[in-house]
Amino acid sequence: MLFLSNLFALVGNGYSNSEYPPNKVFIWNDHTNSFFCELGFKSQVLAVKLRREHIVVVLERSVYVYKFTNLKVNALIETVVNPRGLCCVSQAEAKAVLACPGLHPGQVQVRDLKRNIVKVIKAHDSDIACMSLTLDGSLLATASTKGTLIRIFNSLDGTLLQEFRRGMERAEIYSVAISSDLKWVAASSGKGTLHVFHLRPDILSSPKNIDHASSLSLIKGILPIYSYGNERSFAQFSLPVSTKFIVGFGPENTVLLVGIDGSFRRCKFDGEGGQMVELEHKRFFSLPETDDTTVVV
Repeated sequence: MLFLSNLFALVGNGYSNSEYPPNKVFIWNDHTNSFFCELGFKSQVLAVKLRREHIVVVLERSVYVYKFTNLKVNALIETVVNPRGLCCVSQAEAKAVLACPGLHPGQVQVRDLKRNIVKVIKAHDSDIACMSLTLDGSLLATASTKGTLIRIFNSLDGTLLQEFRRGMERAEIYSVAISSDLKWVAASSGKGTLHVFHLRPDILSSPKNIDHASSLSLIKGILPIYSYGNERSFAQFSLPVSTKFIVGFGPENTVLLVGIDGSFRRCKFDGEGGQMVELEHKRFFSLPETDDTTVVV
């Protein structure tokens, strides 16, 4: 859905109706009760992101960026094999930032869609599992398939600003989010735990102490890394291990969780941290237990 507008991006599953195959994107206008446009591709569509100016379509090895005004391709970005359909875009009108996997495992490429500037960040040694941008695209959060570390980068220059440790054992991280006030980072994982981490107050300030080696690396075009240690989570919340959750932030230190089992949770943490308190828990629908049911988060 494009914000709170009447426009929706829809992708068919190809099973119940052959008119809506999984390799087409339909932009539906709910006001006119008709399709605004149809975009076709040679392979399956894995994800769609919308901005007021752009339609972003993610395939297994590429990302297409269309202009909403004329439906022409604004950018075609090649990626490493991307089965999760990873891609995120900023939503502030002043900046148009897109992040997606690079051409090699562990890489993230950040593109300024308005200025056509590309920055490649070596975020992890393993494949990227999930990523998230702030609303203005200034910060990028990433996690790898190893699932032990979450890293925060300055998306403009690729500097590693902060690093969080989820745990010592491998885990699949389903979702990561940065709060709009740039104070917190939340991550949900297959270990059945939601972790909330505290961002440094000066997270967007330039590092004050740059040594000679870092200066040389800048001259050579290699991005220096500024790390402040593996910081542990500030607050935690227990979740069902069998369910994948998308995480986001609400007002006043609340975290929102949407599960593929049709559940919604809202929990809160205080200034002391530790275990979070559940404020709300609802179940909106149940998924049928069939062999051909596929759910993508």
